[in-house]
Amino acid sequence: QVQFVESGGGLVQAGGSLRLSCVASISTFRAKAMAWYRQAPGKQRERVASITIASTTNYVDSVKGRFTISRDNAKNTVYLQMNNLKPEDTAVYYCNGLLALEGWGQGTQVTVSS
Repeated sequence: QVQFVESGGGLVQAGGSLRLSCVASISTFRAKAMAWYRQAPGKQRERVASITIASTTNYVDSVKGRFTISRDNAKNTVYLQMNNLKPEDTAVYYCNGLLALEGWGQGTQVTVSS
C-alpha cells in the first residue's frame, strides 16, 4: 500500500515562501508521475502542479510563476516550492500520483495571512 507523508506547511504572511516535501513509500517512484493537490475549506480538492517521470511540469493557472514542483527519485520525494504566497493559497496540501489512484496522506496545512 502506497503511503504519502507531506510536510513543510505552516503560517506565513502574504508574499512569503514555503517549501513542501512529500515522501512516497513506493518502490516504483521513479516510474510514476506525481502531483500536488490542495483543498481549501468548503472547496473541492484541486490539482495545482504535476511532474512527469521526465520532469515535465504543469501548473494550474493560479499558481503559474509562483510555484515550482520538483522531484528527487533517489529520495522518493516530490517538492513544491511556493513563492509570493497569497491568502487564497490557504489550504491543506497533499501529494499523490497524477491520477490520484492511491490513498491520501494526512496533508500539510498552509495558511497565508494578509
